[in-house]
Amino acid sequence: MEHPSVAIVILNWNGKKYLEEFLPHLVLSTYSNYKIIVADNASTDDSVSFLQQSYPTIELIRLDENYGFAKGYNLALQQVQSDYYILLNSDVKVTPGWIEPMLELLENDYNIAACQPKMLSYNHPKFFEYAGAAGGWLDHYGYPFAMGRVFDVSEEDRGQYDVARPVFWATGAALFIRSEVFHKAGGFDNYFLRTRRK
Repeated sequence: MEHPSVAIVILNWNGKKYLEEFLPHLVLSTYSNYKIIVADNASTDDSVSFLQQSYPTIELIRLDENYGFAKGYNLALQQVQSDYYILLNSDVKVTPGWIEPMLELLENDYNIAACQPKMLSYNHPKFFEYAGAAGGWLDHYGYPFAMGRVFDVSEEDRGQYDVARPVFWATGAALFIRSEVFHKAGGFDNYFLRTRRK
């Protein structure tokens, strides 16, 4: 039986240095049915030529301007067919077997639309990463925070978030989502993270 298809989509803008550093780990992913796609937000560095020369099997979607995070992904994912999307920041270092547990969770419970893995700091790998940590919540005042990180204080990973649990939000830095749900919801709000760097 064929495993569900997975499209790992990286939104890039002038991120050649991150692609050089982190793509070698990504291409070693062990899941059997995945493809990597880089959606380029009109980079002005040599990201595109680097990808074409060094990773010719990676699919490249070239956007005509820097649309920012939300609209950039919305436009790119209109061109991607897959059972699942993994939206991945270009500066994330993945570890072996990182896809399989997330897909197992989604495949075993259709009520789960999206999920994220634990994210640890690249520079301080015993501690959670600021951007998303182990999944997000809102406090009584509507302020978002993450398990493993409150304000600018990150916890040490001692296995306290190793068991899957419901969260209020998941980070876009490593977001696993059913493609059907993403499109049915209309994608991201284009005003979300709309800041563009020129």
